[in-house]
Amino acid sequence: MNVKELLPIGSVVLLEGAKKKLMIYGVGQTQLNEDKDYDYIGVVYPEGNMGEGSQFLFNHSDIAEVVFEGYTDEERNIFIEKLKEFYDSQN
Repeated sequence: MNVKELLPIGSVVLLEGAKKKLMIYGVGQTQLNEDKDYDYIGVVYPEGNMGEGSQFLFNHSDIAEVVFEGYTDEERNIFIEKLKEFYDSQN
């Protein structure tokens, strides 16, 4: 995971081969039953979370288009730095 390229939550993206946009609501996600890491978790846009089966895990490399980039401030910048430090310490 390249932490520096992570989009902020609230970003709206279109994945490769997709017809429906997703809104990112989380970063650095792990699918526990497969022990697999993903860059993002998102929900369909504009509907949002509609229960089980409406949340999608995906990676930055899966994004074909960034439709809207979410809000960024100093608090997010600090979070990204701490996340980078964490992942760097794991290698």
